[in-house]
Amino acid sequence: MPPDPQVYLKIGDVARRVGISPSAIRAWEKLGLTHPQRTESKYRLYTSDDVRLLKKARYLRKVRGLNAVAIAQMLKREGTIQPAAHSGTAAIGPQLRRLRTQRGRSLAEVAAAAGISIGFLSALERSQMSASVGTLRRLARYYRTNILDFFDATEMNTRLVRPPKRKVLDAGPGVRMELLAWGNKVMEPHLFRIAPQAGSGESYTHEGEEFLFVLRGELQIALDGEEYHLKRGDSFYFESATPHHWKNPGRSEAWLLWVNTPPTF
Repeated sequence: MPPDPQVYLKIGDVARRVGISPSAIRAWEKLGLTHPQRTESKYRLYTSDDVRLLKKARYLRKVRGLNAVAIAQMLKREGTIQPAAHSGTAAIGPQLRRLRTQRGRSLAEVAAAAGISIGFLSALERSQMSASVGTLRRLARYYRTNILDFFDATEMNTRLVRPPKRKVLDAGPGVRMELLAWGNKVMEPHLFRIAPQAGSGESYTHEGEEFLFVLRGELQIALDGEEYHLKRGDSFYFESATPHHWKNPGRSEAWLLWVNTPPTF
């Protein structure tokens, strides 16, 4: 049996459970005490692990008299605070800048082609922002490449890929793509982990076909204006050339096995 779905809490709920103010939570976030996910509307979403960590930090402040900086340093030494990014997460900013400079394009040219602002593209290249799947797809199409290049999946792949070895890409707030196989393949399999209310953003298209299977949670997907609501155990197939966009409408994280073929996503 898979573990129970992750439940996310808003900052006000966390503040009440921990007994501190939302402003204190935001301040502690800057020190690395929490790493909340964000919805498309930029709302912070916290897990039960975040709540436990914040309760420990409150205890250290109240009982031992430590300030926030000292608490962060202590928890980092203990290994309690984990890095914000997965060790295999792709550094997409340098990849995007490399693609642009190799082709001799300006920020203005690429931003106009992708339908985004120059400032947003510049922030993407500096790894200060993350892009939605739709935006990544438009950038990949402009550079005549595919999102696989953003994973930097250049090393040879074995038949077996264990979870710590997966290639990981953060595709917009609350959307995490874990590449399950790479190399000379005819399929491109991912594990998508989608936070509540997070999604692809605007509609997008590309060549090929897609199959997805809902492992946990739910997914709302729209194809050319027609909406489908998928739940755990549902599977779905469609042609990638059909304009599509999707989001997690639920209150817990959704996990999907998502396969593209050919690997031109």
